Amino acid sequence: MSQTAFSSLELHADLLSNLDSLGYTEMTPIQAQSLPAILANRDVIAQAKTGSGKTAAFSLGMLQKLNVKQFRIQSLVLCPTRELADQVAAEIRKLARSIHNIKVLTLCGGAPFGPQAGSLEHGAHIVVGTPGRIEDHLTRGTLSLDDLNMLVLDEADRMLEMGFQAALDAIIAKVPASRQTLLFSATFPAQIKAIADHVMTQPLMVSVAETHDEATIEQHFYSVEGNEQRMMALRLLLQQFRPASSVVFCNTKKECQDIADMLRAQGMSALALHGDLEQRDRDQVLVRFANKSVAILVATDVAARGLDVESLDLVINFHLAHDPETHIHRIGRTGRAGKKGVACSLISEKESYKVARLSDHLGQPINGEALPDKSVLTREPLRAEMVTLQIDGGKKQKIRAGDILGALTNGDGIEGAQIGKIHLYDNWCFVAVANKVAKLAMNKISQGKIKGKSFRARLLPG
Repeated sequence: MSQTAFSSLELHADLLSNLDSLGYTEMTPIQAQSLPAILANRDVIAQAKTGSGKTAAFSLGMLQKLNVKQFRIQSLVLCPTRELADQVAAEIRKLARSIHNIKVLTLCGGAPFGPQAGSLEHGAHIVVGTPGRIEDHLTRGTLSLDDLNMLVLDEADRMLEMGFQAALDAIIAKVPASRQTLLFSATFPAQIKAIADHVMTQPLMVSVAETHDEATIEQHFYSVEGNEQRMMALRLLLQQFRPASSVVFCNTKKECQDIADMLRAQGMSALALHGDLEQRDRDQVLVRFANKSVAILVATDVAARGLDVESLDLVINFHLAHDPETHIHRIGRTGRAGKKGVACSLISEKESYKVARLSDHLGQPINGEALPDKSVLTREPLRAEMVTLQIDGGKKQKIRAGDILGALTNGDGIEGAQIGKIHLYDNWCFVAVANKVAKLAMNKISQGKIKGKSFRARLLPG
């Protein structure tokens, strides 16, 4: 039996059977290093990037020790963003399919407080949430953690960057001292060590080095001087590589918005993602980027954490990241699953100290390349291949993805292949459709019916 096979672990038979049905046979490096210790009830600090399999590592640990007959909150997972919390909760539910009557509850800001409090009254086994909202429930007395036996801090570095230190302290003060604590972080700044020293007992430290793969990620560095040339360089690179999906990383929220506005003014399909967005607007941006109805996402590092996009063709660093680890994390979002990816970074003389640190980290010299010729600007502005249709009806109106698919493909004009991802929310939903059938799709929904009812629909501008 392989030492990295899930079957080599002391896991319940039903968990192993479900893993097998999901096609999970071999552990990822972070799982192989951390799971044995987690199952042995040790505190663990794990340094690993998003997409490394860390969610399954702590999820299997909590499901293994869960007492489903005890209808009390036994595990709490804290995440920096609502998007990551939703992804984590979905993964836990998937891994827990073989456990009957298990309840996983998500508690995040940006959603009404009342329904969450009502759900807590009915009980839960596992809670996944953001620090601010969890602290809010604890303060109001709608959440009790008296029976907690596992606390997970997921992407702890980003929670600190987002200013959640005080909320984390308040939450930790209200959980049992005898719990097991797991801390996962992509980077390991001094603040993380301080938290670990304060809240953990003789933790095992495991780390999976995050490197870029020369075979799948093609890195380029371009010398620029001044903001005007930097903006021009960004346009040239986007028009040269013409990615279906790309992320432009910025170091400030204002820079994000300014760049997205500039690209849109040039006729390109771009949206900004940063901390000043309202939750509903943030949800909409993420949906539209994930369903390929927006080609360019301009984002800060914190806002992009938890971004769930299957295929990213290009990453551009408008400015270099503050540290080499963050740079590696940024470019690691492209070239995944064996696919080719490109990472471009704009560098200047003023950033020479960052360039030197990154060069040492990569173990190779960094030399500025010549930018593409301005003739690429004569091409059609980079646009998305899809457009998003918003329908004013969702889960509470009993709408399912199949209902929307049926309404759009009923009759002539739209084929199934011209319909992309469908995202369902409580009172609205989003569906991606090919540009050339966008108006027809809107008319079919607006003038037709879904499950015998009429719903309003509108096309979101690209």
